[in-house]
Amino acid sequence: MLIAREKETERAEHPVDVVEQLAATNDWIFDREDEDEISIAVTGAWTEYQVAFTWLPHIETLHVSCAFDLKAPERRRSDVMALINAINEQMWIGHFDFWPQEGVAMHRHGLILSGGAQPSASQCAALLDNALTACERYYQAFQFVLWAGKSAREALDAANFETKGEA
Repeated sequence: MLIAREKETERAEHPVDVVEQLAATNDWIFDREDEDEISIAVTGAWTEYQVAFTWLPHIETLHVSCAFDLKAPERRRSDVMALINAINEQMWIGHFDFWPQEGVAMHRHGLILSGGAQPSASQCAALLDNALTACERYYQAFQFVLWAGKSAREALDAANFETKGEA
């Protein structure tokens, strides 16, 4: 049974405006070509991440994706997918996807804001922090699979070992 939805709710502030204010406050490089989307470039320890926040009004959700280049040769793509499945089994918040046409891996998550709920700056910062933390944590595992020829399990074990060793 589906719950009946009201028509699009009026909001005091557009959810992407909150993200834009957060980006401006932190002096992040961002681009907002559309009312419902903002792109932010973030330099991590391993690579440059492209973070996009997208407002999806039909489901009242602020979606975040954090992508990085992953030029996976055809012969390694099944190993990349096996790694993503293994990583996703460990995820509590969000999940990873691989888009072979674009050659990118990404972490994705959504903040549901039904009934006109407004996101706070701290919620948006937490969405971004979670996405970046996940990408930083597992970036090396992707590299182990692609360039060291490791299996998904070997790469994940190595990445988890390195992460635990840093704590």
